[in-house]
Amino acid sequence: MSKNLTSRAEDYSKWYNELVVKADLAENSAVRGCMVIKPYGYAIWEKMQAELDKMFKETGHQNAYFPLFVPKSLFEAEEKNAEGFAKECAVVTHYRLQNDPENSGKLRVDPDAKLEEELVVRPTSEAIIWSTYKNWIQSYRDLPILINQWANVVRWEMRTRLFLRTAEFLWQEGHTAHATKAEAITEAEQMNDVYAEFAENFMAIPVIKGVKTESERFAGAVETYCIEALMQDGKALQAGTSHFLGQNFAKAFDVKFTNNEGKLDYVWATSWGVSTRLMGALVMTHSDDHGLVLPPNLAPIQVVIVPIHKTDEQLEEISNLAKNLMEDFKARGISCKFDHRTTHRPGAKFAQYELQGVPVRVAIGPKDLENKTVELARRDTLTKETVNVEDLVKTVTLLMSEIQESLFKKAKDFRDSHITEVNDFDEFKKVLETKTGFVSAHWDGSSETEQKIKELTKATIRCVPLDAKNESGICVFSGEPSSRRVLFAKAY
Repeated sequence: MSKNLTSRAEDYSKWYNELVVKADLAENSAVRGCMVIKPYGYAIWEKMQAELDKMFKETGHQNAYFPLFVPKSLFEAEEKNAEGFAKECAVVTHYRLQNDPENSGKLRVDPDAKLEEELVVRPTSEAIIWSTYKNWIQSYRDLPILINQWANVVRWEMRTRLFLRTAEFLWQEGHTAHATKAEAITEAEQMNDVYAEFAENFMAIPVIKGVKTESERFAGAVETYCIEALMQDGKALQAGTSHFLGQNFAKAFDVKFTNNEGKLDYVWATSWGVSTRLMGALVMTHSDDHGLVLPPNLAPIQVVIVPIHKTDEQLEEISNLAKNLMEDFKARGISCKFDHRTTHRPGAKFAQYELQGVPVRVAIGPKDLENKTVELARRDTLTKETVNVEDLVKTVTLLMSEIQESLFKKAKDFRDSHITEVNDFDEFKKVLETKTGFVSAHWDGSSETEQKIKELTKATIRCVPLDAKNESGICVFSGEPSSRRVLFAKAY
């Protein structure tokens, strides 16, 4: 497995694209804009799924599954949502192919197999889910409904990049129904907190919790909560969103319930989701010019043991020790792999696991057996040390937490050092072009100013931080009064 990665400093985008492919995470497929997630990449996604799924269930949610196809009439029911996604929709118009009489061995769409109603391949599932909820909800006793779905969606992107933006991607989408506005808002805020906790505790990525501006909200939402992360190149990445939908979808699909006072009212709604875009965030936050750097909490392989031997007898003796160590690691809940392949030299194995970001590598050779020691290498710091065999499992167990915390601190220090307060537009532009990162600036609250800044600098308002202080000032662009700062950045 050859590294030969372009350096981040030379071309960050090229470095990322090469790393995703060379580390065996994913590759482009025969379908334009779609990717194949390879076993190693999917193993990381499975760990993300497992942890998130556990967190969802701990907050009272259940998993369900809804159809991939949405009748066009249902999709059109909530106008803002339909308009927001219209340009990205793939549409099914026919249900059968037939032999092409003019081209032997070729197929064509059967003109007699046109669907009575066209089907939209879901870009998001609010329409099909709320048309279903109408049948489930009659009384306040039927509420709340707390449903999550693990699924794929299709958004016909013209410019794609593995994990970050593909025509088809995997995600989860929560869709909840509530009896009151306050309950729905609490749900939307809670799920944004869940995403922030997952990003920080498992991905080791510090995030800023905030709300989107009106122009950046999810189509059809009253309020969009978000978590924003900062990548090593100084660009922001939206890592998760949670939407308070008000009664918009309930009104669009006529979902009413009898409240505890016996009166009819529309249901209050939320939706929330994260996707395989998190894989891109994980790669870009921690990795280096040597390859992936994975936080132990999400690494499919936390420890790899590599034997160094010349004879079969030496390999057998090392294997016996490795077997015992693996049992001890397993008892501690640490995933371990023993790479005893004889088709690859130790150096090639070292390069592979360095490229794939395995947190800890243990090498055992004949002299180690004699001395009852092993060589332990940390991927995050690229340092090595000699450890007594008796102390190895305890040492590695402590290292798992240490590496996890160290990666988070490093990312947080970088993020915090790249939040810059500015008070005039020249300074605003200078920071974006030279220092990059988040720019904290006053904004007058108008979509016109927001759009003009975007046109001039390519920076968008990533969020209004939830912990933003009330602070009188003047808009960095228009000079109009402003009550607080917002965070701008160039973004993925």
